[in-house]
Formats: sequence, C-alpha cells, structure tokens
Amino acid sequence: MSNPQEKYTQLKKESEHFLNQNIAEDEIIITVGSATCENAAGSNEILDEIEKHIRSSGKKNISIKKVGCTGRCSLEPIVSVTFPGNAPIFYASMDREKVHELFISHIMQNTPIEKYFLKCADDSSYENKEKKAQDILEKEAITHKFFTQLSTLPFYCSQTRIALRNCGLIDPESIEEYIQNEGFSALAQKLAENNPHEIIETVTNSNLRGRGGAGFPTGKKWSFAVANKEKKRYLICNADEGDPGAFMDRSMLESDPFSVVEGMILAGFAIGAQKGYFYIRAEYPLAIKRIEQAIKTCYEKGLLGKNILDSNFSFDLEIRLGAGAFVCGEETALIHSIEGERGQPRIRPPFPAVEGLFGYPTIINNVETLANLPVVMSFGADKFKKIGTEKSGGTKVFAVSGKVCHTGLVEVPMGTTLREIVYDICGGVPNGKKLKAIQTGGPAGGCIPEHLLDTPIDYEALIQVGSMMGSGGLIVLDEDDCMVNVAKYFMSFSQDESCGKCSPCREGTLRMLEILEKITEGKASIKDLENLERLAKLVQKSALCGLGKGAPNPILSTLRYFKDEYLAHIQDKKCPAKQCNNLTHFEIDPEKCVGCTACARKCPVSCISGNRREPHVIDQSKCIKCGKCQEVCKFNAVLKI
Repeated sequence: MSNPQEKYTQLKKESEHFLNQNIAEDEIIITVGSATCENAAGSNEILDEIEKHIRSSGKKNISIKKVGCTGRCSLEPIVSVTFPGNAPIFYASMDREKVHELFISHIMQNTPIEKYFLKCADDSSYENKEKKAQDILEKEAITHKFFTQLSTLPFYCSQTRIALRNCGLIDPESIEEYIQNEGFSALAQKLAENNPHEIIETVTNSNLRGRGGAGFPTGKKWSFAVANKEKKRYLICNADEGDPGAFMDRSMLESDPFSVVEGMILAGFAIGAQKGYFYIRAEYPLAIKRIEQAIKTCYEKGLLGKNILDSNFSFDLEIRLGAGAFVCGEETALIHSIEGERGQPRIRPPFPAVEGLFGYPTIINNVETLANLPVVMSFGADKFKKIGTEKSGGTKVFAVSGKVCHTGLVEVPMGTTLREIVYDICGGVPNGKKLKAIQTGGPAGGCIPEHLLDTPIDYEALIQVGSMMGSGGLIVLDEDDCMVNVAKYFMSFSQDESCGKCSPCREGTLRMLEILEKITEGKASIKDLENLERLAKLVQKSALCGLGKGAPNPILSTLRYFKDEYLAHIQDKKCPAKQCNNLTHFEIDPEKCVGCTACARKCPVSCISGNRREPHVIDQSKCIKCGKCQEVCKFNAVLKI
C-alpha cells in the first residue's frame, strides 16, 4: 500500500496536466460568477453573450471559466478578464450591452473599460485601506491567493478570508483547480501521519469554535465522541441554513464545495466515523447539485470510499435533504429528520456526541466550521488562533444586508467591531440616514443599538449586549425602521417555525406575537407591555430547544434599548419611525400642493379630492394608507404623519 502523500502527489500531477493540456501560451481567461445570486442577477445571459462573441471573433485563445460568488452581492453579475502575465481585472453589474462593449474594447483591443470596474460608487470611506490590506497580506499567508487578486478592491481589502478563501476564484466544479490550490493536501498529510488524536489536539489548540451559532469549542466536542466506547460513529454537516437574510453556507457549498468535503473527511478521520451526511435544505438546488458532483468526483479519485488515498481509513458520504423546517437546524431535530422521523428536538442530555444518529455517537458541525478545517491542518493551530481573539480563533463570515451601502458576504477576524464591518467594509448607511441598530443572530438574536457599535464580534461580547453570533446574519437598521415592528417580524417567524412540541414555545410565541400586534395597532396598554416582558423571560427559561429559548431575544433586546418606541406606540399612539399603518396617516400640505391631480389619479380607492391647480385633500375615512399618493407626488406635498 502506497503512502497517502505519494498518491496525492500523483493526483496533483494529473490535475496539473489536465488543466494545462488545452491552454495556449497567449490564453485570455474570462471568468463569470456562477452561483444562485449571480444567476438571479443575469450571469447565465452574460455567459451566452460572451460565448456568442467568442464564436463571432474566431479567436482560439479565449477561454471562459465559471467561478463561484465573491460575495459582492449588490454589484453582481461580476466578470473578470485576465491577459497572460497580468492580474485579473474585475467588472461589476454586467449586462449584455456592457459585455458587447467589454469584448470589443478589452478582449479585442486590450483596452480595459475603467467605468465598469468593480469598485464602490464612493471610495472615500476606504481611505488608507490598501495599506491595511498589505499589512494583512504580509502577516497572513492563509489569505495570500485571495489578496493577490482582490486586495486593491475596497470591499475586500479589510477582510481576512479563510472559509471563503477560494470563493469566486476557482471553478467550484473542478477538483483539478481545487487540488492545484493545495486542496486535499492537508488530508493527505494527516492520513500519512495516521494520528487522529493529533488532529483533535490541533483543532482544540486552534480555538476553533462551532460557527453554527452556539460557539462550542470544536475540539472539545469531538473529544466527547472519541471518549465513547462505541466504535460506530457518525458525522453530519449541518447545512440547514434557515435564518432570514443568511446565505453564508449556501455560498460556500456553491462556490467551494470540495473544501467542505475535505473538512468532512478530516473530521471523520479525527473522530473515527465511518459515514457522514450532508443535511442540506431542499431550497438550495445549486448547492445540492455541486455537493453531489463533488462527492461523486471524490469517489472517482479515491478521496472517498474504501482506503482513501491508499490509507487504512474508509469513509462514505451521503446527502439528506431538509424540507425547510427552521427547527431542523437544532441538532436533535436534524437527527430525527435524517432518521425519517418528524423534525422535533428532544431533551438533552444525552447529547448527540454521546447518543445521536441511530443511537450512535454523532458529531454535527456546520458548513463554515468544516470549511476552516483544511486551513487549520495546513497552517497549524498557532497561525490560525493568531487571527481572532484569545477565546475564539480565526474568522467569522457574515451575510450583511439591510440599510447598508454595500451588501454581501464579509469575513473578518473574531474581535473585529461592528462599526468596522458597517462603515469600513460596507460603506455605511445610504442616503445620509442615521444608523439605529444592528440585528445579529437571526430570529434568536437581538438588536444592538448605535452607541454599542464598537462591540467586538465575539461570542461572549455579543451575548453580553443582548444578542448572539448565530450563524452569521447581520442586518443593518436605520432611522426609518420601527424596532417594535422588527421584533414583531422575528416573532412571527419563530411562531410560524415552532414545531409545537413544547408548550412554552408553542403557546408563548403566539401570545407574544398577539401582544406585539396589539402594540403596533395602537390597541395595547402598559399592562400588555409588562406581560410581554414577563412572558418573554418565561419562554426563554422554559422552552425545550434553542428555537424557543432564543425566540424572545428580539423582544428583550428592543425593550432593553428602545423601550421609548414601545411607550410611544402605547401611550402616544404614534410610531416614531412612521412604519405602523394603524398609527400613521397621510396628509397633503396645501402650501406645496399645486393641484396636478397625480395623486388623485393614482389613488386606488378614490379618497383624494380637489380641483385642478388647487390644493387637494385626503378623506381619512376612506384612505387605506397604501402610500401611492406620496410615491407619485413630485412636489413633496404628501406627508406621512
């Protein structure tokens, strides 16, 4: 039996030959983003347009490569062009017309079109960030490849990419490209060393904590399963990403599936598992397709199945689809779902590491945790934990959305402040609006007010201010957001997703939602507010699983920092943010109204009257508060009060 390192060297040579056999010396490479978000923005149409231009040109030295998502969501589709010996040039917000212009100017005449470059509309907020990028590049070899291509772009130069290190740079369906970027080298090394205990020790020393939300130390979790006398063990990748606004796991599965597969094999070897399962929500068809392809290819290359890389370790992987139940993100509910049972949690202990899938010891790690493992193994615990805080090594990926200039995927070292993410990386709040709060942790998280923006991203720090890390959703809220309405939105989500097994969650979330609805409708009393807070604390203490225990957090955090808004709804019957329809109405300012009749013509219920060239009025008894009148008024005469 050959050494796994020798087998890997052979695979690497084969991959290099495969990639080089059809590449001309003067090859021009065009990459097109190919992930769910890119496709939705029109990347498939762009791909067709580029192929059409290549055929028409008759040039044989142009190749197209589909890559994953770089995380710059609001500027997709993204295309890059690389001439031999030059760095790639990235273009943003491409469409068919721009592709035509790009092909004529850049591809045919080697004249890049600067106005379409991937950059921010206003880069002034990124002053001196290139120097920071260079500092990161010099210190952290882990991020080297990513930074050599994207360090000059403002959105990326303050990030430290580990889990997303290959996303948007390599073809996610090409195992050859992954191997040429040192993919599976960590696996080959660890199989050759044949010391699973050393892997667990390295992970423990790296301070890698579970990225699924709870932040439990990964190495410690693994040690529970290894200490069990039962030799049959399972490993599960939790890809049941259900938080509103979260898309980190989907992006990793679609853009770099082999890194997650390698992480699964490494984890399986470390804990002595014979089989692993990918639990992926069925709403992620492209992620499922690419993981299926990755698993199939790994079997063909001897990276899965019997005697991986000619070692003594055998490991199999399968996919199980989730039906979209949010509660199945909880470990025991997820296990029940894989077993074919209804996805409901059970009382713990015993924890899954002791008694899990089919009654055997089971380790469950989420996508991001597993994507970090090849890096931890390649660079060692000391280098990994050098990035991050004393208790939390490495980085965290966030899906940043809401009222922010530059939405997308952001990966930063643990300990980075919320302010740095929102302002230094994402460009701040648009339209001159004032930031009101940041919501982290999904439905089980909380709202952090503006004056706490310098809170570091750390499991303990976020809990201390009334929120949590969660899987990585980060929603920016501005002055136009009603915090009571935000709490109601998340409570509605939690109530809808409650499995109904325990009465604190089943009944408590419904009652809390009812009170919130009364408040936003202007029908609540101070007694209702007292009951809401008391019920929230009761559910938090008594619910069976994390869904129920976390459901009250949006209420408790908004009560903690924005109680004045609750009181305004109850006592003054007003919504300060003017978002709650029952507490707002529209009026026409007679000083500004010129009598153009645009509002009257667009009103769906004909509640606006007035003669032409004379001020109009709104019949409040008929108005349905749709806001169409304000939308069409060119003179700012319609006021929302």
